[in-house]
Order: sequence, then structure tokens, then C-alpha cells
Amino acid sequence: MSNALKDYLDFCQNRVERALDARLPSESILPQKLHRAMRYSTLDGGKRMRPMLTYCTGKTLGIAPEALDGPACAVEFIHVYSLIHDDLPAMDDDDLRRGKATCHVAFDEATAILTGDALQALAFEILANDPSITATAEGRLKMIIALTKASGSQGMVGGQAIDLESVGTKLTLPELENMHIHKTGALIRASVNMATLAKADIDPDVAKKLDNYAKCIGLSFQVKDDILDEESDTATLGKTQGKDQDNDKPTYPALLGLAGAKQKAQELHEQALDNLNIFGSEADLLRDLSLYIIQRDH
Repeated sequence: MSNALKDYLDFCQNRVERALDARLPSESILPQKLHRAMRYSTLDGGKRMRPMLTYCTGKTLGIAPEALDGPACAVEFIHVYSLIHDDLPAMDDDDLRRGKATCHVAFDEATAILTGDALQALAFEILANDPSITATAEGRLKMIIALTKASGSQGMVGGQAIDLESVGTKLTLPELENMHIHKTGALIRASVNMATLAKADIDPDVAKKLDNYAKCIGLSFQVKDDILDEESDTATLGKTQGKDQDNDKPTYPALLGLAGAKQKAQELHEQALDNLNIFGSEADLLRDLSLYIIQRDH
């Protein structure tokens, strides 16, 4: 990771942590157990890759970070809700996430379900009402539509459904990519789109290039996750290593081999960079981020 990216990642993590804390209900407000679970699952953990993408894209477009706190939090709340539900016994049945007990283990299964539901609702409340968002009413509406589609049956939830249906089956490469374009990629694309939609006068061609960039890194992120699931360890990952293999889930290494999966990640990185050719040095953080995604160890 470059020093510039490391510094900006630290900046984004600190900024979004404060913003998330400010927007989560206090543990003193009823229902207290639910609010404790929301704060437990959201705060003090995670790479914050999706908020960072929102801030990085905003920096490329000249948008002040304070105007993106709300959208960055909204995307992260959707992501955390998805992790809570993904870890449930009826789904992946995992007991470790971000280096600590998953929500249903730390609390109970019913509370975990409700925590995910509450975080999802909070995300859209923020996009509708958060006073820090300077976008026009039309821009807010477009953000809500984009995040709704990325989160629902045509996005993340649809990808999760395909994932569950694919356990024990052999997918072709296009089928595997289609699953991850929805399951992981849709929310990563939404993270970039939150920033492009915050800029009222953005050139449609610029928005399209940034969306294509996000599509590439969304896939490379999942390819690298699949590689790490085989090569890394539980302590480094902060979640159970080898879980996908144990559950007989289709993965890129299973389909392409480890060497083929690494080559696929590299190709996606190069495609991502191609879409940033229209920018100068203002997009260097996005370029560094794409490289970091395929080189990270967790």
C-alpha cells in the first residue's frame, strides 16, 4: 500500500467511524438491547472499504468529504446489515466477524435479524434526511434508488440467493461472475455512485467510467477474498478461514486454480485502471486502491 493511500485510508476510517457513531442510536435509548447490538456490529471494526470508495471518488471529483459523510454511512450500514445476516445459522453459520463474535453469538439470533433490519432502514433514513448531504432533492432521490437497487433482489440480496442456491454445484466463469457482480459488486458500485450522484453537473461519460471502474474492482475484491480464504489464516482474516471451501461453495480458485485466480485479479485491476485514463493525478488514490484490493492480506 502506498503511503498516500495508507494516510487516506486512516483519514477515511477515522472520519467514517465518527460519522457512524453520531448517526447510530444511543445505547440509552429504548430498545436498549437492539441499539447495543447495532453499535456492537457497526463500530470498531472492518476495513471501511466502501466508505473509503465514496470519499476517494469524491476527492477525484472535487467534492468535500463532509458532503459525503451521510452517503458513506448509508453504504456502510447496508454492508454491516448484510454481514450480520450472512453470518446467521440459516446462511453461512459463522461465529467470527471482524475479529470478534458475530452478532447472533454475542447477542442472540432474533436480535441479530432485527439489528440487520434496523441498520438497513437507517441507511435510507440517512439518505432521505441527513442534513450534511448537500445534493439536490433529485440527487438524494437518485442516491436512494441506486442504493435500493444495489441492496435488493437485483443486487446484493439477489447475489446472496444465487450463492446459497449454488452450494455444491459447479458454476461456469460467467455464472460465478454474475453471482458476484450482484452479491459483492453491486454495493461497491453503489459506493462510487454515491459520490457521482452528489455532483449535480457531472459529465455522464465521467460517471460511466467511474461506474465501470467500480464494477472491475468489485469483482477483483471478490476474487481476492476467495484467494485469501485459501491462503490466509483466521487470525489475519478476522473471520473463519476456509469457510467457503468447507461449505462447498463455488469460488474463483476452485474454478481457475490459485494461479488462474491471481491472474484474473490482475486483469481486473488493469481494466479498472483503463477506466481512469480520463483523469490525471486526482484519481491516483483510486488507482492505488485498486492495487491494494488485489494485494491485501485480509
